[in-house]
Amino acid sequence: MGALDKGYKADELIRLAANKSVSARNELVENITDLFLSPGGRLNEHERALMNDILSKLILNVEHHVRKELARRLAESVDLSGELVSMLANDKIDVARPLLEKNPLLHDAQLIEVIRNRTDAHRLAIAVREFVSADVSDELIEHGNEDVVEALINNGSAEISEASLEYLVAESKSFDRFQEPLLGRQDLPPALAYRMYWWVSAALRRRIVKEFDVDETLLDDAIEMATKHSLQQTGEEDGVMDKALKLARKLDEEDRLNATFILQSMRQEKVNLAVAGLSQMAGLNVKIVWRAFRERTGESLAVIAKSIGLSKEEFTSLFLLVMQTRSGGKARATSLLKSILTMYNDIKAANAKAAVRHWQRDLGYQDALTDMKEAI
Repeated sequence: MGALDKGYKADELIRLAANKSVSARNELVENITDLFLSPGGRLNEHERALMNDILSKLILNVEHHVRKELARRLAESVDLSGELVSMLANDKIDVARPLLEKNPLLHDAQLIEVIRNRTDAHRLAIAVREFVSADVSDELIEHGNEDVVEALINNGSAEISEASLEYLVAESKSFDRFQEPLLGRQDLPPALAYRMYWWVSAALRRRIVKEFDVDETLLDDAIEMATKHSLQQTGEEDGVMDKALKLARKLDEEDRLNATFILQSMRQEKVNLAVAGLSQMAGLNVKIVWRAFRERTGESLAVIAKSIGLSKEEFTSLFLLVMQTRSGGKARATSLLKSILTMYNDIKAANAKAAVRHWQRDLGYQDALTDMKEAI
């Protein structure tokens, strides 16, 4: 015999069902919930189907706080019908969250429906479920905001397809917050980790080398191939810069390209010529030299200058002229200048050249702080 056959609350349930008031319906839902949860009131299959049917019909007509409490109490129940679970999962987030996070009855199709039609708060609750399939992950990545995607990446039990991981690795170049959790995933292919090498922070780059157990020479080769594959080839040598580069090459061929030319170009406010000259002397892409000019700390510029043999005095003049160009006024000796000159003294020429060789391999050098630090 089941709970209802024994007359367990049967009269009370009938009375409440006949009463159409909001308070009676709220009480009816609470009583039916008690039947689901009470150890002494276990329902047989027929009674469970009946209770699910009653709840499904009443649930949208009861007070919000009742639905919220019902969802909280039944969050992990496996006795609920698919229809009832789906209704609660599509409710307002404070009702839906417990089921979206914990209920095992929610199938991929139901979760995907919620992802496509509800809010980012709903998607976030799904992203932290104990298990998330690859299909559900794909939908979360497509429809969710950054918080949702980051939570998904941090969920080690979530399945993420290799195609989605490849997409997320590419996105991590723009969204720093994705980088560390991606590198912490057990399912991240080494090839994708290598691709991240240049644009992640120095600490994460060291982690790639350490945790993915790869020879650094092989890593450089993998990075170079990935870079050549992913970077779009653009015609950078046009207009003013094209002419500046041609002049720098001509002067280099005539053995007249030197620090004097670079400094004179800066003093005459011919910054393109100075950039082109440094690019030619260091064998670097002009984009890298431009980035070094824009970098406030001057570390990249110091490494480049050391690699081509500029004296401390020549580098000091170059650094001050670059600062002046950035500020639009006269550059002053500051604590920054003092620190960068101390660094310049400490940089070993051989290490600076090694760092520049890395930069020659990849335009995405801008985050390669490890090479700068190793040059000291």
